[in-house]
Amino acid sequence: MENKENEAHVEPIVLLENVVISHAEEQLLKDVNLRLDAGEYVYLIGKSGAGKTSLLRSLYGDQPIESGRAMVCGVDVASLRRRQVPALRRQIGIVFQNFRLLYDRDVYANLEFVLRATGWKKRQEIREQVEKTLAAVGIAHKADAMPQRLSEGEQQRVGIARALINNPKLILADEPTGNLDPVTSAEIMQLLVDVGRDTGTTMLISTHDFMMIDRFPARVVVCENGTLVDTEHAG
Repeated sequence: MENKENEAHVEPIVLLENVVISHAEEQLLKDVNLRLDAGEYVYLIGKSGAGKTSLLRSLYGDQPIESGRAMVCGVDVASLRRRQVPALRRQIGIVFQNFRLLYDRDVYANLEFVLRATGWKKRQEIREQVEKTLAAVGIAHKADAMPQRLSEGEQQRVGIARALINNPKLILADEPTGNLDPVTSAEIMQLLVDVGRDTGTTMLISTHDFMMIDRFPARVVVCENGTLVDTEHAG
């Protein structure tokens, strides 16, 4: 009984209640309800234009929430002020389909940039964190490489390392295998599964790749008909 009470009082990583998301006066999603607890691995699926990317952007403070309750990593993103965004983003790692790396500097400098931008100052601590994170995603030997010299799969590993570098509570991945071949896609999805298991980081993965969902099954939530349907709690 005591354990159940303790679980009930654990703060979720994401809690959305009756959320409405709009853009340029157009309602994109309504009545969105979602709870993600620490360590959960969840897929977000839906047709193109269904609102998946808008939902992810709202979670990291890049898309305003019109109404409803929205807590992300303990931050009220429904009433988020611009000056609060950096603190929120330090708790969130973001993985993009098109990698979004800095192509004017090597892999090490890409990760160093993130750490310095979020307040890390000591060179030795930065080096240790970068080396540890690159090793965790299997590309420690690529620290001196320029991103454009890497394969697409290696570039996405850098993208995942960048998302992990600050030990976030939550990783949001927007079509992380969208530009990859099937073999590389499987490697990247396995990496995300392993990272979530090994670090306890909550993962929300937007994807169209149903083969990967079959191969790495987990809870699925669906953007459809202008709202979010949680298959775990549907029906």
